Amino acid sequence: MNLTPFIQIGFGNLAAAARLIAIVSPDSSPVRRLIQEARDQGNLIDATSGRKTKSVLIMDSDHLVLSALPVEDLERNWQEEET
Repeated sequence: MNLTPFIQIGFGNLAAAARLIAIVSPDSSPVRRLIQEARDQGNLIDATSGRKTKSVLIMDSDHLVLSALPVEDLERNWQEEET
């Protein structure tokens, strides 16, 4: 059986690591525009549990996932999944 590896994105939420394209900081204007466009198109998944967004996961399905974990923590989780 071939299981899809998942990355922990905080507060008990998981994302499919194989579908992940990039993890970026939400601080730049282009990323904020991407978030607003995804919200308008219904492609935004908010996994922050009401906390401040500290990273944005860009998925291959054109979805954006907001996470309250910093980019560095998600990077560490992603590398642990790959090993």
